[in-house]
Amino acid sequence: MIITNVKVFGSDCRFHEGQVGIEDGRIRAQASGEEFDGKGWYAVPGLVDIHFHGCVGHDFCDGTEESIQALADYELSCGVTSITPATMTLDEETLTRVCLAAAAHKNNRGARLIGINMEGPFISREKKGAQNEAFVRRPDAHMFERLNEASGGMIRQVALAPETEGAMEFVRRVREKTVVSIAHTVSDYDTAMEAIRQGVTHVTHLYNAMPPYSHRAPGVVGAAADSPGVFVELICDGVHIHPAAIRTTFKIFTDERICLISDSMEATGMEDGEYALGGQAVFKKGNRATLKDGTIAGSATNLMDCVRTAVGMGIPLESAIRCATVNPAKSIGVFDRYGSLEEGKCADVVLLDEKLNLKAVFLDGKLVSGGSCLGARNQR
Repeated sequence: MIITNVKVFGSDCRFHEGQVGIEDGRIRAQASGEEFDGKGWYAVPGLVDIHFHGCVGHDFCDGTEESIQALADYELSCGVTSITPATMTLDEETLTRVCLAAAAHKNNRGARLIGINMEGPFISREKKGAQNEAFVRRPDAHMFERLNEASGGMIRQVALAPETEGAMEFVRRVREKTVVSIAHTVSDYDTAMEAIRQGVTHVTHLYNAMPPYSHRAPGVVGAAADSPGVFVELICDGVHIHPAAIRTTFKIFTDERICLISDSMEATGMEDGEYALGGQAVFKKGNRATLKDGTIAGSATNLMDCVRTAVGMGIPLESAIRCATVNPAKSIGVFDRYGSLEEGKCADVVLLDEKLNLKAVFLDGKLVSGGSCLGARNQR
């Protein structure tokens, strides 16, 4: 197949008039065959969401094939073709069940499950956010290894509060097996810098669940800014971070190091009401999800909507697309297969019109969606 008459997001992260060739599910410059008229739309790589918890009434930590498939179906309908859903701070038995379910998932349809983001339990109680304090524990490399084995080696990212006892040893133990990310932390600048020297390469939802940046205490934000090899996550849902802070972050980190994430929870794609996250009640109103005490509890926005929101905040479209495709794929080590429309990669292509409405989704070169992002309103 050849997708013709499109503005292609190129390897230079700029748009160029052209076409996208597909052969045997891969991007091929010399492909031939049926033509699909792109009508002048944007052709971008399938989005890669490396941090979200749930949607359409399901949560990854349900630990069931039904829930994983519901997540995958909804995400694909929104132009997200590769996913690494996140766990919560829970007991090891529950996390093991989640890992086993992920390992058993066949990827027969929906967004491609390419890994697990292990967000808890090695975090700070002081900055637990919507995580369950009852299950917070010290960093434990043996526990991580047991869970990673149960998942079939699918844990691509693990969260860590670097100020906790044993954190640096943990980084040294697991850094060759997974990406270690600073998260839910009260770490100061020096401690964060030491963790980065030991092998941390990522920061989970920058600004959220960590001390604020200030001129005398730059904290994790300052340490990440001073470390060119570190990617940072940003939730552009219009709730978590002020638009001015989003624009400033792009000036500091540039679009080479920011990974847009949704951090969505099960209320995403659903009506307003009461839902759950990590065993705690969450209340959704519009695109805001909070605990009873008002603590923000993940988002109620999918990644494609986060891209649109970022553009509405003044971020160039090319930058927003890069931060939702190229960068997350690079950050978790899958850029050789996903995240761009380069020769030989999986033919995951999303077509957007000038208003960024989703017009078509191709997964492995096959047209799988005409662009509806309503999602089935599945009820548990």
